[in-house]
Amino acid sequence: MALAQILFLIVAALGVLAGLMVVTVRNLLHAALWLIVALFAVAVLFAMLDAGFLAVIQVVIYIGAIAILIIFAIMLTRREALTAGPQDNRLWPVAGTLCALVFLGLAWSASNFAGAQSGPAKLPASDALVALGTALVSPDQYVVPFEVASVLLLAALIGSVAIAGDRNPSK
Repeated sequence: MALAQILFLIVAALGVLAGLMVVTVRNLLHAALWLIVALFAVAVLFAMLDAGFLAVIQVVIYIGAIAILIIFAIMLTRREALTAGPQDNRLWPVAGTLCALVFLGLAWSASNFAGAQSGPAKLPASDALVALGTALVSPDQYVVPFEVASVLLLAALIGSVAIAGDRNPSK
């Protein structure tokens, strides 16, 4: 077994463990942190498959933006979550059984796939990726919409802090 295969198995196991922890941990903030670990494991898998652009997008967008926004939302709404009562679901054994069946079906299907025994195909270097990178930072193409989106997200974050803030300033 090659080093790359061993590393793949370790990262895949970490990703699966982190995904399980996301849905089994009782503390919502801990679940969000486990989500970051799971998303990072996916980014490492993308990097191992020579999909560097997707790995960077995974880290920047999913971990750097969405997961951190989820953590902010959890921290800003913690007061309401503490008074909501128990968060248990009576049907978790049914959901766990369905998840196990889906996993077994996917594992069986992947093991019967003819390309599962061969390694990943190397993608030929193309100018399309260079053109995409240039378009994302070019002032004439996509940099302005990205900056507008970042200002919009910042305004939403400031608005959520203002809404979650204390209504009674006399305290």
